[in-house]
Amino acid sequence: MTQPTQNIPGLYLDDLHVGQKFASGTHHVTEERIKSFAQEFDPQPFHLDEAAANASIFSGIAASGWHTAAIAMRLLVTGGLPLGNGIIGLGGELAWPRPTRAGDILQVESEIIEITRSRSRPDQAVVKIRSTTTNQKGEPVYVFTGRVLVFKRPQAPA
Repeated sequence: MTQPTQNIPGLYLDDLHVGQKFASGTHHVTEERIKSFAQEFDPQPFHLDEAAANASIFSGIAASGWHTAAIAMRLLVTGGLPLGNGIIGLGGELAWPRPTRAGDILQVESEIIEITRSRSRPDQAVVKIRSTTTNQKGEPVYVFTGRVLVFKRPQAPA
């Protein structure tokens, strides 16, 4: 099994292989941020109001799934998926297996599951990556299997 790789800056297409893993840093989720994110972007009662949240399927305040996704993206960009040209998303499939709660400490582990080199553009490929965001108990709270555009390392000027 490939060991997780952490904080390797500037990886390009030729640095990547199927089965390669990357681990991010961590992020502590607070109730204040859950509510402020929800107020601005997903103002549903189970994200904002204790009584409504307790009466909901969540049985308590839960972060918006989009808040969890935004945290995961931040963790990927700040070292969890160190691609040289940035993380250029082309789409994917997502799931929220359980809610994110105040007090959770999130971390993302990503694994390269497929590399499809372009026939018409040999300097690039579509790389399929499964990124699983877990809480401090190792429970998945967000899983995104996405496709990203990755380039070969730029040639040094002669």
